[in-house]
Amino acid sequence: MTERPILTAWDGESFIPVNQGHARMADQDYVVGQTYRVAPVEDRSARSHRHFFASVNEAWRNLPEELVERFPSAEHLRKYALIRAGYRDERSIVCASKAEAQRVAAFIRPMDDFALVIVKEAVVIVYTPKSQSLRAMGKREFQASKDAVLEVVSQIIGVSRPTLEQNTSAAA
Repeated sequence: MTERPILTAWDGESFIPVNQGHARMADQDYVVGQTYRVAPVEDRSARSHRHFFASVNEAWRNLPEELVERFPSAEHLRKYALIRAGYRDERSIVCASKAEAQRVAAFIRPMDDFALVIVKEAVVIVYTPKSQSLRAMGKREFQASKDAVLEVVSQIIGVSRPTLEQNTSAAA
């Protein structure tokens, strides 16, 4: 079974796919007579989505000179802020020594441009940002991640968050 959404309409007794395309998807993904959980999915606001990415882009364009090399693109800044804000996956590798941990970290760093790789004693910790795609995050989680990321980004560039948002309100 895939996790693609199938649009349905409630007719008072059952959920009916809204058109033939969604009916075909239901036939492919579900078994007649089997029970499935149904939960509402709130669509994210396209305006909020655009506002978020415009805000991150504006912040990136206004990075202090000393941070330009660290964040070569707005995507690097956004993903770093996701990690800092706690929207991340974490993996730890315990090594035999500090030297081995340094070698492992050096091996891992080039594998993912967006991963944050930290060495603590003989442990390598790899943080990777969570996806903010429509499939990965619903409306509430996206809004929470948006707020948290914009807070981190505003701290990085040294402006208050309302200033950051005011600069991009026309883009929303």
